[in-house]
Amino acid sequence: MIKSYKLRRNISNGIIYAILTILSIIWLLPLVWIVMTSFRGEQQVYINYIIPKTWTFDNYVRLFTDTGIMNYPKWFMNTLIVSICTCVISTISVLMVSYTFSRLRFKSRKAIMNVGMILGMFPGFMTMIAVYYLLKAMNLTRSLVALIIVYSAAAALGYFISKGFFDTVPRALDEAATIDGATKNQIFWKIILPMSKPIVVYTVLTSFIAPWTDFILARIIMGDAIDQYTMAVGLWKMVDKDFIDRFFLQFCAGAVLVAIPITALFLKMQKFYVEGVTGGAVKG
Repeated sequence: MIKSYKLRRNISNGIIYAILTILSIIWLLPLVWIVMTSFRGEQQVYINYIIPKTWTFDNYVRLFTDTGIMNYPKWFMNTLIVSICTCVISTISVLMVSYTFSRLRFKSRKAIMNVGMILGMFPGFMTMIAVYYLLKAMNLTRSLVALIIVYSAAAALGYFISKGFFDTVPRALDEAATIDGATKNQIFWKIILPMSKPIVVYTVLTSFIAPWTDFILARIIMGDAIDQYTMAVGLWKMVDKDFIDRFFLQFCAGAVLVAIPITALFLKMQKFYVEGVTGGAVKG
């Protein structure tokens, strides 16, 4: 009986591991391909083999030196500026709104939370045409300011995870601080926030990744202002039919460099990221 159970368990585990291995290969293959292609010496766009015959760093060098048409360094700085500004504004607004809904009790609190939840269910691109014409009326299109406004404006709607985390922080801390004469503002900034590193890191990561990788809104807002492109739009421009023959290998190199900051940041902060998600999932 025991041997039969162990045999079934081993077979089941073997099937599961085999499926996971196949899925991992499928998931990793495009990543490995684009990394190898970024070091490829052959300049042809289409080849009938995967592993390059010659290896070179020239594709990365040209990415930062051949900036006459495709100014990758400029796009990188544009994206970095937008992501940092958005990250700061979004993180502060999300944490403040989350703490407010978690701790304060006021009229229409439930109604506002429900409205926020409903609005959060709609993807942002559904309103991109209306957003574009509003920005155009304010003469803000084709500018980094427009992107920062768009990415930051609705950030507070993503308060659910943060609110769940703050719900797990004992209210006794607030009560003790109130007795000592602290205001709600002081309690949030000086007591609760320093204790909430996991959810702060989680919010920072999600707020930074969104503008760093977004394409749709950036493409609509920037139009043909190529100097104001973010990296996502710029890389898309590199593989346009008019430029792909010249910039395809630089596109691969740029795609690899795009992933490095996010990957490094996530690996460094993944412990707190997981703690923030699991802590915020206790109470929604």
